[in-house]
Amino acid sequence: MLRLPRFKYLRPRSAREAAGMAAEKGARAMFVAGGTDLYPKLKRRQFEVDTLIGLDFLGHDIRNGSTECVIDAGVTLSAASRDSHLKGGFGGYAEAAGLVSSPPLRNAGTIGGNLCVDTRCNYYDMTYEWRKAAGFCMKKDGDICLVAPSSPRCWAVSSSDTAPMAIALGGVVTLVGLDGERELPVSALYRDDGIEYMAKRPDEVVTSLRLRAEPGLRSAYVKLRRRGSIDFPIAGAAVAARMEGDTIAACRIVLSAVASYPLDAEAACTFLKGRRLDRETVQEAAELAAKPAKPLDNADLSHFWRKRMVRVVVEQALERLSDQPGGFDS
Repeated sequence: MLRLPRFKYLRPRSAREAAGMAAEKGARAMFVAGGTDLYPKLKRRQFEVDTLIGLDFLGHDIRNGSTECVIDAGVTLSAASRDSHLKGGFGGYAEAAGLVSSPPLRNAGTIGGNLCVDTRCNYYDMTYEWRKAAGFCMKKDGDICLVAPSSPRCWAVSSSDTAPMAIALGGVVTLVGLDGERELPVSALYRDDGIEYMAKRPDEVVTSLRLRAEPGLRSAYVKLRRRGSIDFPIAGAAVAARMEGDTIAACRIVLSAVASYPLDAEAACTFLKGRRLDRETVQEAAELAAKPAKPLDNADLSHFWRKRMVRVVVEQALERLSDQPGGFDS
């Protein structure tokens, strides 16, 4: 049985206080909300910290307005997936939240935690003994990437389901640090680096996510994984489009689990603008979306097969848009 290491648990009363604690403790401390990903990694000795800073103070509300929806970072994934306003106005985000892990873990995991979830790799997400026997990787204790030994960087993949969907919907997060509060587009929250994957400062706390409603907005998320529950994505597609009648006025497609950050499929979106969602258009857009995806041998199943399946999940997501009010032009 793997056991948690001993650590101090601090309970700040506000985001500003939590930021101060994090700044004081430095690399020896980490934030924890639901802990559904953090605690297993602590058991596997993937992080070496002696202090956890609890985020119990985070709000648990979803505030629905006529033009936007603000979701507190402490809202559980299960609550977000069931919220009627999110399901009606931002269906893709509710879908993504409902596909994270399994029902028990969605009851504990938070939307803020899933936005900040660590990158994953087959050579990294193992016990300490396994990693020692195989040879430590660059992400923890080693100096080379075992997926691409000649590469100077880590290629661990982004594993969040909700981040790609929040980006596709143009989401904005609120961050609180020692210097005060600031807003940042979710798309600017990530770096293309398996180790330094977050662009926010280590002492900053994500306190909320804001999604803005637009007329004619449709969204969908499709996740590929070996099993129907528990598993992290091995390929996924988040799609949001603003429709004018049966024509796409604007859209965004963001891929999950095929890069170290949520990957924008910009060429596909450029192609779709001004077009109707007929079958031929969907298939061509899916081909364009799959081109920038470069899965490596660092997640479940063959990376060659995952590359082919990117096209499929994008196609399925676009077809789900077509199933929403307006219908599919076949």
